[in-house]
Amino acid sequence: MQSVPGGLSRNSAPQTPTADPMADHRFSAVSRGKSCCNISKKAQICLCLVFGLLVVVIIAVVVGILMWHQPPKHKEWKGAGTTAHFYEIILGRCYTYTQIVRPELGHKDCSKIGKAFTNAFLSKDPCSSTEQDYQPLMELTNQTVPCNKTLLWSKTRDLVHDYAWVQPDLFTLEDTLLGYMADGLTWCGDPGSNEMNYQSCPDWRKDCSNNSVSIFWNTVSKRFAGDACGVVHVLLNGSIRNTFDEKSTFGRVEVFNLHPEKVHMLQAWVVQDIRTISSNSCSNSSIKDLEAILSKRNITFTCQDNYRPIRLLQCVKDPEHSSCRSEI
Repeated sequence: MQSVPGGLSRNSAPQTPTADPMADHRFSAVSRGKSCCNISKKAQICLCLVFGLLVVVIIAVVVGILMWHQPPKHKEWKGAGTTAHFYEIILGRCYTYTQIVRPELGHKDCSKIGKAFTNAFLSKDPCSSTEQDYQPLMELTNQTVPCNKTLLWSKTRDLVHDYAWVQPDLFTLEDTLLGYMADGLTWCGDPGSNEMNYQSCPDWRKDCSNNSVSIFWNTVSKRFAGDACGVVHVLLNGSIRNTFDEKSTFGRVEVFNLHPEKVHMLQAWVVQDIRTISSNSCSNSSIKDLEAILSKRNITFTCQDNYRPIRLLQCVKDPEHSSCRSEI
């Protein structure tokens, strides 16, 4: 008898296979009455409530953070908003002025000055500004201008500053610490916020005249004129009809704050644009009004047309003009 591989003969009966130990195993379903992980139904409800409450808290925190970082809503005005980087600019100008331009004022605390400036208008109605708002700032920036060196101006902004640049012993308001810091800037706050309003600020014509900026300039102009002594000079525009404008800062504030016991003369330099026909602007009726006001205040008044040093300065900018040839 032949054998086949595996040791079995062809005629051998096949052996019964070994029974599978799992064949008779029966799987029973988990009882519905028992909770997973041995946690009761009550505990599951509590966990769901806690989880839900946690989600609500997280959402509330996220929404709060987003709302916190949103810019505050300010009242809308007709004028331009606060100058960008306002605080950094006034602080930098303060240090520049006290350390470089006028180092004799190096003892001034620019940090305190900057904070006093912003505190004067932040969180306040920009149309209800008062001189008292700026008093702490004024006290920190007191400055003495030598007698005979005060130079006022009206409607001659660029020309007067050009002249003061070549005559550094003269002081315009913008050559003092506060004037230097604020020149050309705009600022305002809002009673509903402790932030500056960078979107808009009151226009003095369309919104209100007693706004933060106007009151500031009125306040510093009042002090500037009140501190003047000796001979005071003023540069006026002879190319306009109302050479002396009673509604200007000079006409409303400075003229009436010159103290007769300290200022014995106001000397006006009336300068015309070199492109206009020359005329005797000192005889202008508005100049006569200025003279009458000063006479009542016991201050002597003198007037000079086209003051030659300033006329030469005009010619530097337009040397080819025919009227400049005769000036040299």
